[in-house]
Amino acid sequence: MTTYILRHGQTNYSRRYLVNGDPSKPIQLTEEGRQSLSRGWSTLPLHTVRTWLTSEFPRAQQTASLLMGVPAAELAIDPRLNELDYGHFEGSPFLEYAVWLDGDGADKRPPGGTESQRDGIRRMLKGLLAALEHPGPRVLVGHGLLVSVLLWHRNRSPNEAMPLFFPEAPYVEPIAIPDDELPGWVTVLLSDLGMGGHRDRADHDDPGIFRIGEGSAVATVDSVSHSPDQKDSPHA
Repeated sequence: MTTYILRHGQTNYSRRYLVNGDPSKPIQLTEEGRQSLSRGWSTLPLHTVRTWLTSEFPRAQQTASLLMGVPAAELAIDPRLNELDYGHFEGSPFLEYAVWLDGDGADKRPPGGTESQRDGIRRMLKGLLAALEHPGPRVLVGHGLLVSVLLWHRNRSPNEAMPLFFPEAPYVEPIAIPDDELPGWVTVLLSDLGMGGHRDRADHDDPGIFRIGEGSAVATVDSVSHSPDQKDSPHA
């Protein structure tokens, strides 16, 4: 059997680089986000999927419901798959959180937050592993950070330490991991988190680390073209 892990569709928050780690906010997919689900329809074995799993976030549940074509009440919801708790950065541009993360490191909780970046990744990986408790094939709709970590691990170089910033996760493009390989992926990544050998600061010689447009190297968000000073909140 196989687990298919994918990021939810586009929202007005993710489109404009605003972070949302609070599942009580009713943030839904944009029209472009809904249209992008056609990629999932063409790449997922929709007629054979036995389990659909999501986080508590409306955008993840909406993505899964539209893909599966039945009400969201049929979903298995696991809080361990939730987006990272951004604390006082909630609703702010990702750039602000990224600057704080670069200065304070992956093992520190943001002001007002309940978990560090590494705590959040560890939680998500445990939720991913728990997916194996459900009948397969299964589809897991999560958030950018989890998908970004998995993409980095799939493409990592030998002996490469876990970075502070990960490649951006595309919307609605599944990563397929066979059941006999998934525990190994999670075990290695949890070991990486426990070793403390990751880079706690971004490489300031890389001018792309905090660039919002054209290939930024941050997780959970997608590149868009707007000024870093644009901080007005969009409609959910």
